[in-house]
Order: sequence, then C-alpha cells, then structure tokens
Amino acid sequence: MDTSDPFYDRWAAALTELELDVADTEAMLLGDHLPAAEPWEPPQDLGPLPLPLRDRAQRLVERQREVAQRLAEALVLSRRQARLNESLKTAGPANPVYLDASG
Repeated sequence: MDTSDPFYDRWAAALTELELDVADTEAMLLGDHLPAAEPWEPPQDLGPLPLPLRDRAQRLVERQREVAQRLAEALVLSRRQARLNESLKTAGPANPVYLDASG
C-alpha cells in the first residue's frame, strides 16, 4: 500500500480516533464503562479521502450506524424503565385486600 499520499496519515489518524470513539460507545452499551464526554472536533485540512482508506471508512460508517441504533434502543428502554419507576413511586403503598371466599 502506497502511503506517500500527503493526506493518508492525517486520514488514518482521524479514522483511528473515530474508531476509538465507537469502541468506547460499544463498551458503554455493554456496561463496561462510560466514555469521556468530549465534543468531537472534525480534523482540519484533511483533503480527499485516500482510496486505500475507503473500505476502512465505509466499515466505520456502518459500525457507527449500528451503534447509533443500539443507543437509540437503549434510550427507549431507559425511558420506559424511568417511567415505570416513577409510576411505582407515585402509586403509594399498596393496601391489603381480603376476600372472604368461604362465606
């Protein structure tokens, strides 16, 4: 692979950074840890994507989409759980109910 393209190293570093961010998010979804909440800044002056990095970039986009879907699903489940927990708190203590089945 010819890496003499002046943009190759910058693109490779940018892709590596994005891959690490996706890996952090995947780990968070598994409950392993929470990723650092640092805003993403797009690299400057990358130029066109070098052709040898195209497949890697495409795999990264697909992985990001999968993680985004999993995050959305986790958010929905979390909201449902929060609503359930809140409804249990506001319902108050249960009063016992007795039924005379023999009389």
